[in-house]
Amino acid sequence: MPSELGELEKAVREAVGKLLDPETGLTFEEMGIIKDVKVQGRSVEVVYRPTSPFCPIALRLGLDIRRAVEAIEGVESVKVVCVEHMMADAINRVVNKERKGKR
Repeated sequence: MPSELGELEKAVREAVGKLLDPETGLTFEEMGIIKDVKVQGRSVEVVYRPTSPFCPIALRLGLDIRRAVEAIEGVESVKVVCVEHMMADAINRVVNKERKGKR
C-alpha cells in the first residue's frame, strides 16, 4: 500500500500543479502556489499560498484546488488550506464547507 499512497500524492501534486492562474496564465506549479500536499489514507490536505496577501482571487484558487483533488480517483476527503493571505480564515471556512449532494 505505501506505493499506492505515494501514487495518490503524486496524482494530487500533478493535478493541482497543472491548474492555471487566470490572471497570469501560468500553472500553479510554475508560480509555486502549492506549498504542501499531505496524504493520509485516502484523505488529502493541500496547503497553498496565493502570490499576494491581498490576492483578489484567493478563494477561487482554493475552490479550483478542491475540485481538482476531488476529481482524483481514490480520494475520499479533501481539506484545502490557504496561508499567508489577509482573508485566509474566511477562505478556509468557505473552501472546506461541506456541500450537500457531494460524496
